Amino acid sequence: MKEIIISENEAGQRLDKLLGKYLNEAPKSFFYKMLRKKNIVLNDKKASGNEKLKMGDHVKLYLADDTIQKFSSGYTEKSSLPAMAKAKKQLDIIYEDHHILLINKPSGMLSQKAAITDVSAVEYVIQYLLDSGQMTEEELSTFRPGVCNRLDRNTSGILAAGKTLAGLQELSRIFKDRSLHKYYRCLVKGSIKEGQHICGYLVKDEKTNRVIVSKHPIKDSLPIETSYQPVSGNDRVTLLEVHLITGRTHQIRAHLASIGHPIIGDYKYGDRKINQYYKEKYGLTSQLLHAYRLEFPQMSGVLKAVSGMCVTAPLPALFTKILEKEG
Repeated sequence: MKEIIISENEAGQRLDKLLGKYLNEAPKSFFYKMLRKKNIVLNDKKASGNEKLKMGDHVKLYLADDTIQKFSSGYTEKSSLPAMAKAKKQLDIIYEDHHILLINKPSGMLSQKAAITDVSAVEYVIQYLLDSGQMTEEELSTFRPGVCNRLDRNTSGILAAGKTLAGLQELSRIFKDRSLHKYYRCLVKGSIKEGQHICGYLVKDEKTNRVIVSKHPIKDSLPIETSYQPVSGNDRVTLLEVHLITGRTHQIRAHLASIGHPIIGDYKYGDRKINQYYKEKYGLTSQLLHAYRLEFPQMSGVLKAVSGMCVTAPLPALFTKILEKEG
């Protein structure tokens, strides 16, 4: 017999959803059958599976240990071990409370892993929570912390992670409804004297992992909005602050390139000649694009601690060096 006492991170979801995570190798028909036969009970009573779980509820699985083991690979399944084993890194933490974690992601780090053996910011966050005693490996079988905004691998800056289910849900909500405002800093080719609010349409080519930006709708395109203001510059380059209004794949990089101001160091959408100059002079190998600031809306509830807060992430050392040297 196995007893699960519902924690903060498991509360608020349906019983069948929890069982689907805990018995993640079992077909749904199996645990519905076990519920009908009272081999799985909630608070010592027969359950149907659609009950909303509350913190402190007891779920008992009257199943043989080998049956539970057979159907419960959990988060630490064999295929995930190589990534987790390597997930040791000192995170640059900007802000942390009970529910969320904001880190300054360096260029080169994945936001989320694309393959089982990848090590991403998610694995680093999980390992940090395990090492600091804020989470146990057993809890990972039913809840996995995650990041709510995806930055390109070679884009640095603020990455927001939910440490609890409630924190993850609320963070995701304010990113989705755009009440959380996202600002970036980037160095672009050319002189820009005035700010603009630019709109267009973006379509992604899955085969090449590139996007095309158009002023007019095209097949399968999505509308995009980007606003920017010059911070400083000269006749060669300009440091921009960009307000990312819609958050599409490669939006800032492709949108700025489409108006003749590609980001320095962007080898996918940028200017090859100017990128080569910065590579030879400074050793630059990635785009100078940094998720610089988050402005939180007024909130209550689990994110009350960051209500109305403005959080910034310092620019990477190489970015700062180039700005100083280029005047």
